[in-house]
Amino acid sequence: MSADLTHVDTWLFDLDNTLYPLESEFMGLIEAKMTDFVQRETGLPRDEARALQHSYFTEHGTTLAGLMINHGLEPKRFLDEVHDVEMDRLTPDPALRAAIARLPGRRLIFTNGSLGHAERVLAHLELRDLFSEVFAIETADYVPKPALATFDKITKLHAIDPPMTAFFEDSEKNLVPAARLGMTTVLVGPHAAASTSEHVHFRTPDLAEFLSSARLQGNPA
Repeated sequence: MSADLTHVDTWLFDLDNTLYPLESEFMGLIEAKMTDFVQRETGLPRDEARALQHSYFTEHGTTLAGLMINHGLEPKRFLDEVHDVEMDRLTPDPALRAAIARLPGRRLIFTNGSLGHAERVLAHLELRDLFSEVFAIETADYVPKPALATFDKITKLHAIDPPMTAFFEDSEKNLVPAARLGMTTVLVGPHAAASTSEHVHFRTPDLAEFLSSARLQGNPA
């Protein structure tokens, strides 16, 4: 059965592993660079650096946030380095482009990545013109999702009415504050069907198919 999204006029999309498939392993390139960075900055062996990287991600929402809090890191140096990866694992998806293009109202990117990374990925995927704004980690003053303060900031900055907003994410924990604010939440990716969280309203392994079949304002059938 198609999702009833006829109440939605603002569409928030995460970027990485949401607007392209997890199976591309594109984020693996970035994560490897994060491990390189943590290893060099801390002097730890690689396996310990990787463990620290993941613990920072789990505890603070991003590896960057953990490095800033615990090591006083200047964020731009980290962001520029870890996002400097080849784009050949990403392929434009005409079906996804058409599905996003049919959505009525505003479309925004809400990412824990950098602005430069978001612009580069969106351009490569041939999706940039479909989104009016990008809310990146710099816009959030480096406080990542799922911090409620960051959700408050994006809603105020863009005058977002949560009950009329849908948020698409590959991370279940990032949907929790969105649901509590009253947004409609959609978990995206190959593991979405296994989610039992009350904060996830819809689940889909295929974002293009989900959007193409959804009932929308002006097109409820």
